Amino acid sequence: MASIRKRGQYQWEARIRRKGFPIQCKTFETKALAEEWVQEVELEMRRGAFVSRKEAEQITLHEALEWYIEEYAPKLAEPVRQANRARAIQRRTLSKRFMAAIRGKDISTFIKEREAEGVSGNTIRLDLALLSRLFEIARTDWGMESLSNPVKIATKPKVAKGRTRRLMHGEEELLLEHSPARFKPVFLFALETAMRREEIASLKWENVNIRRRIAHLPETKNGESRTVPLSSRALDILESLPRNINGSVFGVSSDYLTRTMMKIVKKAELEDLRFRDLRHEATNRFFEETDLDVMEIREITGHKTMQMLARYSHLRSSRLADRLAGARRGI
Repeated sequence: MASIRKRGQYQWEARIRRKGFPIQCKTFETKALAEEWVQEVELEMRRGAFVSRKEAEQITLHEALEWYIEEYAPKLAEPVRQANRARAIQRRTLSKRFMAAIRGKDISTFIKEREAEGVSGNTIRLDLALLSRLFEIARTDWGMESLSNPVKIATKPKVAKGRTRRLMHGEEELLLEHSPARFKPVFLFALETAMRREEIASLKWENVNIRRRIAHLPETKNGESRTVPLSSRALDILESLPRNINGSVFGVSSDYLTRTMMKIVKKAELEDLRFRDLRHEATNRFFEETDLDVMEIREITGHKTMQMLARYSHLRSSRLADRLAGARRGI
C-alpha cells in the first residue's frame, strides 16, 4: 500500500508499506515525482527485484564526490587532475541532489549547461566519465546496489576532430629563435620522440639508457608503461644536458612547458600553436620521413588504438603506390 501526502508548501511525502519489505519513505518537490517513485518501487517489489535505496537516498552527489576524492582519486594516473575535476562538479547545483534522485534528464541538463558555457565536447565527456565511474563505485563498493547509472542513458556530446596544426615552413626555426635556452632542448626532444608534455616533464635519468638508446616511461596517459627508442638526434640532445640533483632529465614542470610555449608563440607572432601540437608534428614526421610501419610507430608514440593513427595513413599513399609498382621497402 502506498500513500502520498503534502508536507508544507513545496514538499510531498511518499510512503510505501508492503508485507515482507521494510517501509519505504521519501520526500519530493512535486506530487508527480512522488507518484513516479512509488510506481517504480512497487514494480520492483512485485518482480522480486527490489533492493533498498536507503544508502543512495541519504547520500548527496557532493558527499559521494568527496569520498571519491579521498579514496579513489589518489589511486589514478592523474590524481590531482581527477580531484580538481570532482571539486568543479561539487560546485554545481547537481551536486546537491541525492544520488538516487539523479536521472538521465538531470545529466542531460548538466551537459546542456556545460555546452552553454562554451566547454568543449571532450571536456564534458571527461566530466561524464568521472560521474559514471562514481556511480559504478557507489553501486559496487558503497552498498548502493539499487542505484542506476544515469550517465549511461544520457546522450553524450560530440567530440571535435583531433587537432591537425602542423609546423609550417620556417616556423621551427622561428620558434627556436625566440625560445629560452632551457626550453630549446625540450622543444627539439619533443619533435624527435613524439612524447607527451607530461612524459617529458617527468622523465628521469634513471629511466634513460644511453647505451641501449631507449627511454622508459613507467606511467603514461593511457595507464600503460612504454619504452621509447631514441634517435641519434634525441641522444645528442640528452648528452648535452647537465645532470639535475633531483634526477629529472629536463628539470621543468608540465605547466612550465605550456606557459613557455604560449609566450614563444606570442613573441614569434604565430597563430594557434600549442605544445601538444609538437607530438602531432613528430608523429607526422615518422610517417613521412621514416620507413617504420604503423605498429612500430604506435610502439613509439603510445597511441592506445590503431584508429588513433588512422588519420596519418594518407601520408604514405604515394609510397603504397610505389610499392604496388614493385618498389621495395626502404627505397
